[in-house]
Amino acid sequence: MNIFKKKTTPKDALRTSKREMAVATRGIEREITSLQLEEKRLVAEIKKTAKTGNEAATKILARQLVRLRQQITNLQGSRAQIRGVTTHTQALYASTSISSGMKGATKAMVAMNKQMAPTKQAKVIKDFQKQSAQLDMTVSETSHNLKSLLYPTSTD
Repeated sequence: MNIFKKKTTPKDALRTSKREMAVATRGIEREITSLQLEEKRLVAEIKKTAKTGNEAATKILARQLVRLRQQITNLQGSRAQIRGVTTHTQALYASTSISSGMKGATKAMVAMNKQMAPTKQAKVIKDFQKQSAQLDMTVSETSHNLKSLLYPTSTD
């Protein structure tokens, strides 16, 4: 293990993985293409030997054709598995991106909560409500006193 080696990021790991999977897929597709060409040649050769009436050679070639088609089928299955792994890797990267985004959002929310200090905010609101109530009472009392001074009622 190299201690000086830089740790790979998920983005780099995804890029490397995609590149390797693409190379593997292309290799398998090349192999499938060459096997399909071989299949065409073999079919033509089977027809040719069948026309000449050589049954033993035709049977051997037919067995080869069956094996060849099985190889093609197996390679197509491998190609599908590689594509599935590629898709799965991309999904994992997406979930990693989402989790890192949520981590950042959580940090921002924590910072805002520290800055806002919800308990301080609640105390300020409570003090404001108290002062507002006192002001309302003072205003109503002053208003009542002014009315009584301006419009005295005679009860003598």
